[in-house]
Amino acid sequence: MADNSTISLSNNLDIKSSVKDEAPVLTVEQLNSKIKQILEGEIPSVWIKGEISNFKAHSSGHFYFSLKDDKSQISAVMFRGHNSRIRFKVHDGLEVIVKGRISVYEPRGSYQILCETMEPVGAGALQRAFEELKNKLKAEGLFESSRKRKIPSLPQKIVLITSPTGAAVQDMRQIITRRAPYLEVILIPTLVQGEGAAPQIIEAMNKAWKIKDVDVIIVGRGGGSIEDLWAFNDETLARTIVSSPT
Repeated sequence: MADNSTISLSNNLDIKSSVKDEAPVLTVEQLNSKIKQILEGEIPSVWIKGEISNFKAHSSGHFYFSLKDDKSQISAVMFRGHNSRIRFKVHDGLEVIVKGRISVYEPRGSYQILCETMEPVGAGALQRAFEELKNKLKAEGLFESSRKRKIPSLPQKIVLITSPTGAAVQDMRQIITRRAPYLEVILIPTLVQGEGAAPQIIEAMNKAWKIKDVDVIIVGRGGGSIEDLWAFNDETLARTIVSSPT
């Protein structure tokens, strides 16, 4: 019995030894490095849908949270440069779709997703963002009647801030010519749709404030979808309009 056991144990050791000799032995650092190369190389960009949990807005401006479903979760980070474009409130329990890339932190052997964009799940995402901003500004009193100024009964000089090629400016000019041909009209051309529109409108308003004896400033455009009109839902633009001296 003793001899058989010894032979069996010896054979097992020989097998394990041969397996070890055939396979390379990696250090922990080497293994994590290989994992990093594979994950970051094979998944350069990915879209993920999940529920936000453990959300924390750090003093640095970065967002730290987890994305989870009913079976798994992943750590996530959204740096300030990316999350500054978000127009809705991020909180635990919110279901979102994010686009990002996988990042492996070798010293701990952990990985996370670095988020670049984020949108709430559902077709009403923009409407929800609009309602949140409206409620925020309303709570601050920005829509109070006391803030509104009376339109002069007989204005002499007005500024139009709009697209120089859109239908809206033509309509405005036609109505002004028909109803108040004596008006001096100054057009400050600007984008009214798409990326960069809101900052341009704000810049145009700053220019309008420097023009002497302006009675009315009109910021406008034609109709369109909520996406087309989204520049006018910009918080900074709203606050600029409220602070206008005219």
